[in-house]
Amino acid sequence: MTDDETPRDDTEEILPEPSEEPTERTDHAAEGAAGSHEHPSERQLERERAIADEPVAESEQILGEETSLPFTPVDESFTEGAPPTAGPVPAVEDEADDEEATPRVKPAIPGMDLEVDIVPEGEEALRRSELEEGDEGYEGGDDSDEDVFSQTIAEASIDLASGARYRATGKRKTAVARVILKPGTGRYTINGRELDVYFPRPTLQRNIRQPLETVGYEDRMDVVATMHGGGVSAQAGALRHGVSRALLEADPNLRSELKRRGFLTRDARAKERKKAGLKKARKKPQFSKR
Repeated sequence: MTDDETPRDDTEEILPEPSEEPTERTDHAAEGAAGSHEHPSERQLERERAIADEPVAESEQILGEETSLPFTPVDESFTEGAPPTAGPVPAVEDEADDEEATPRVKPAIPGMDLEVDIVPEGEEALRRSELEEGDEGYEGGDDSDEDVFSQTIAEASIDLASGARYRATGKRKTAVARVILKPGTGRYTINGRELDVYFPRPTLQRNIRQPLETVGYEDRMDVVATMHGGGVSAQAGALRHGVSRALLEADPNLRSELKRRGFLTRDARAKERKKAGLKKARKKPQFSKR
């Protein structure tokens, strides 16, 4: 053998067996773990130093200042049951007492002293009839109109012969009144009945008597009328219109005065006809959005 081959044999003999290597490595690992617990590494030491060098938090500083404040002794004169020292608080209490002493006044409602003047429909006519039946009489309507109607026509000159008859026809809505004026005592006969029986409402009686009262012959002429159609109010209007036209037949010179007072005007007001598609003349059916 040569010199080069001998060292190779030596190395082969020195190398340990493969079965023994794992046990040696595990032993070194166990030793390293034990050593790490006993002696911290350099990296851990650096972390601890950095934490120690960090500034103290604000909350910790405040707590430290509070604990470092000097102790101030409490005044012995102060007791548990004694009232607090005088200050601005009693003034506030006095103001509260003053407010409680003065009673609260409710604000005044505007228009509270006004009287309620609401009259339901249908009660106005009854109220007027009650006033007419009373001693004071009926005072409704415009004063200017009453003055015009109360003034008698001095120029009236009607022939009151015993056989004088003045006929005329009055209309209002669907009512028709055929009137005959004759000399008498101011009696009204309508379809064989008296005026108070046929027209019990004082307002209607007043309207019927107005033409003769205006002329000044309310006590010197009788009225005989036959009526048909319409209602009570329409018949009263038709009778008034007929009496006015009969007076015009008796004295044509009364036209201007009777016309100025509105006795000769035919009241054209009537019920408006129903329209197709509507409930009544102008009432529309209920609107439905959907």
